[in-house]
Amino acid sequence: MTPSAHIDTFTRDNLPPKEEWPDFLFALPELRYPDRINCVKELLDVWIERGQGGRPCLISPSETLSYAQLAERVNRIANVLTRDLGLDPGNRVLLRAPNTPMMIATYLAVIKAGGVAVATMPLLRAKELSYAAAKAKIGLALCDARLADEMEKTRPLAPGLDRVVYWGKDGSDSLEALMNKSGYERFIACNTAADDVCLIGFTSGTTGEPKGTMHFHRDMLATCDSYGRHVLQADADDRFIGSAPLAFTFGLGGHVLFPLRAGAASIQIERATPEDLLAGIEKFRATVCFTAPTAYRAMVGPVRSRDISSLRKCVSAGEALPKATFDTWQAATGIKIMDGIGATEMLH
Repeated sequence: MTPSAHIDTFTRDNLPPKEEWPDFLFALPELRYPDRINCVKELLDVWIERGQGGRPCLISPSETLSYAQLAERVNRIANVLTRDLGLDPGNRVLLRAPNTPMMIATYLAVIKAGGVAVATMPLLRAKELSYAAAKAKIGLALCDARLADEMEKTRPLAPGLDRVVYWGKDGSDSLEALMNKSGYERFIACNTAADDVCLIGFTSGTTGEPKGTMHFHRDMLATCDSYGRHVLQADADDRFIGSAPLAFTFGLGGHVLFPLRAGAASIQIERATPEDLLAGIEKFRATVCFTAPTAYRAMVGPVRSRDISSLRKCVSAGEALPKATFDTWQAATGIKIMDGIGATEMLH
């Protein structure tokens, strides 16, 4: 492996034995990455460098961020992490929020600073949160203030969780207050190795306790340059929408990785019911949809009264896709659902 940038070597020390690794095939020319790479620089900063910073990046009911605006927010959070909160490369950071632009910004900031993002489902309770915190040896959490109750219940159960910083609240200790320091709009990405871990995604635990799956910086790009490029055929004119939480790698791919790698836009709806998804597709002219089979099944009837002519790709994951759902959705829309399996373990 390449010499690591991580000062905190927990993730590399706890990788499974090499004989248990899958076989990585990097046969495509676009998958031959340099030894040192920070995936956030390639996903986000590259568009500013190419003069495309004004393009819309994140769209939500409350705000729209261009690539340049998201980059500045990410840089401010990365500075807070390293200057104010003492983040060392390799430290794990627990993230807790609904699907919002701020959640995406914190996710990217942790990774850009050399940390390891551990996103958690908003519905998790203190017991599940403390399990993840203990398993990944997490000392810091960034959390949406609307989810503070369960986060505070977690702290006594996770003795190593030394600090929680909230956003969306008043006070000098809020994440926003810390971000508003002058000079914080610039940040040089940590010079991570391509095989430094940047993400721990926990499985759902259907076969026992949830297991932490570790992914490298190069993995984040490889899933974009294979699945995103050749299967989704994503480009800068796409607009992605979905219901999967960012804590699921299914949601991470659909909301962040694939759109940003292509220079496209990502639409964030916090609680995306099937009706909300249809409304969002129509309003924002979404082109790619990521959601579960149950949502597609629920949308079959209402879709006939909606203008979803912009939609070109539909991806399903999270549960088995019944043939009946595939057939009825195709009959109603003319679009074949793409069935995804195993996203947590292999991203996509």
